[in-house]
Amino acid sequence: MNTPAPFDAALRRTLDDGLLALGLDPSAVSAPLLDYLALLVRWNKTYNLTAVRDPHEMVVKHLLDSLAMHPYVDDLAARGGSLADLGTGPGLPGIPLSIVKPGLKVTLVESNGKKARFMREAIRQLGLRDARVAESRIEAVDEPGAYNAITARALATLPLILELGGHLLKPDGRLLAMKGVHPADEIAALPAGWTVEASHPMRVPGLDAERHMVVIARQ
Repeated sequence: MNTPAPFDAALRRTLDDGLLALGLDPSAVSAPLLDYLALLVRWNKTYNLTAVRDPHEMVVKHLLDSLAMHPYVDDLAARGGSLADLGTGPGLPGIPLSIVKPGLKVTLVESNGKKARFMREAIRQLGLRDARVAESRIEAVDEPGAYNAITARALATLPLILELGGHLLKPDGRLLAMKGVHPADEIAALPAGWTVEASHPMRVPGLDAERHMVVIARQ
């Protein structure tokens, strides 16, 4: 995109400070993240892509919350690995991750046509060559064993995520599930053949709420 996104200095400072707190370089990624945010704000007025309306809130609840998981895809990005973002909505966390992790091959799985159209336009305008949209229900994506990892943000319980999207994982693939409080009940209900490999608390700059990254693998 050729024109700077129209946001005030306070919003830009919140984003840059948050990126620094997450170990990311604002000079490298702030501009495209703001371009994505500008598109989201503009389309949201017509298509109701997200219930969050205030751009300042979107910085924390959408951009920084999505990017809190970036260390968990470092290895994938370094080797050109593949990530399916299930029920991604308007592209969260997949588009922010695609912006900050060049080389990460991201498939954005979303059945809502308006959200899929928005994401295709965002990918085009942002020049995200390694991102694509799969306009489909998760369980209908016919790409068995195609992905190194799947992720989901506020989509469903861990058992349901695996039921819908577990078929997409390679044999040694991982579910990188973004959760609020530690989901002990969901972990206890995992289907046979799956196990928790790790659970890490995550901090989202500007957000006073618990976040956890739960990593699940086949047994």
